[in-house]
Amino acid sequence: MTTSPAEGRTGGRSQPRAAAVTMARDEADMLPRWVQYYGGQFGVDNLLVIDDGSVDGSTENLPCQRYRLPAGPTKLPWVAMRRKLVNGFARALLACYDVVVFSDVDEFLVPDPRRYDGLLDYVNKTGDRSVVAPLAVNVLHDARLEPALDPEQPVLAQRSLVKFVPGMCKPLIKRVPADWSAGLHGISAPFEIDRDLLLVHLKYYDTAFLAAVARQRRAVNEQDDRGGAASAWTLSAEELASRLRSWVELPAGEEVEEFDPSEPDLSAVVSAHDSGFYRSVGSQLSAMEESPLRRLPQHWRNAL
Repeated sequence: MTTSPAEGRTGGRSQPRAAAVTMARDEADMLPRWVQYYGGQFGVDNLLVIDDGSVDGSTENLPCQRYRLPAGPTKLPWVAMRRKLVNGFARALLACYDVVVFSDVDEFLVPDPRRYDGLLDYVNKTGDRSVVAPLAVNVLHDARLEPALDPEQPVLAQRSLVKFVPGMCKPLIKRVPADWSAGLHGISAPFEIDRDLLLVHLKYYDTAFLAAVARQRRAVNEQDDRGGAASAWTLSAEELASRLRSWVELPAGEEVEEFDPSEPDLSAVVSAHDSGFYRSVGSQLSAMEESPLRRLPQHWRNAL
């Protein structure tokens, strides 16, 4: 068994015990990165991959725990099934863990390295918060200037362009059994966005990866209606590639300014509902058109 950075639940333990959960289907490119990153933060024994019917071999022989969903039709529509399943696992894990983190396989929670020694240190020092949401950015690939990724080098050392995405500031860290909702963009507990914690979303970090993801998700959407009519899941690889090129283009003579976490206006990002749920709001595609292009500061560049 691999030793966890946060051992035990009682008896002189200085760090909280934290678990990370994801749900994946045929994610051969990104799942190993997710396991490596969160395993490095929490220990691979504290990871759970919910396998949604992968057939590409990506979930075989994982160093962490895997729960494979049964084949065949589900009792509920996929969105409702996913919500109920993830909430159920999170509630169960909170019986023996202090903190549960959920993220998609291309989402990485990265605290400010000037203030925190990794994600476990972050959750230890923010123990007074029941629910935490990150400041979310999409990492963008400018294929004109940035070569293919070197797998031996940090991602953010090779990809520095980002755009702030308010709707992705999801309440992904929780210490209480409050249920997630709205595709995990919402939760049945109040929360605030922490500017010292980034959600680094890698969907757009490489043009070849984006094309492969677009083809896969469009096919899944057509088969299972998972993304919804207004979702990026409906867009072709060519359409997303075209949009990515437009998002990294600047008018002649204009330079990309450095990303400042204090810059985004967060006053209207978290919406409270009469039903008792709180959620981050905003279209991801609209944000990509409207948010200014920024460059990550140097101190973030080796964090992932």
